[in-house]
Amino acid sequence: MDLSQKTVENVEFMIETIKEKLRVLNLGAIKPSHFDEEMYEELKEIYEMVLRKSSFSPNEMQALVEELGNLRKK
Repeated sequence: MDLSQKTVENVEFMIETIKEKLRVLNLGAIKPSHFDEEMYEELKEIYEMVLRKSSFSPNEMQALVEELGNLRKK
């Protein structure tokens, strides 16, 4: 997957990967349709950071979910 391209498919892929890695319980709370290409770079940074870590503390998970919430379309 070429994540250098700002596409809807890449946004969907990154969001789904983040949700799996964080084991988000409320899967409906984070949907790819909540994001657009305007926030692509910020979303990609979160995605890359999530991939680098093997585990997350509850505080880290909360901070990541809050940051994703900040990136949602208004």
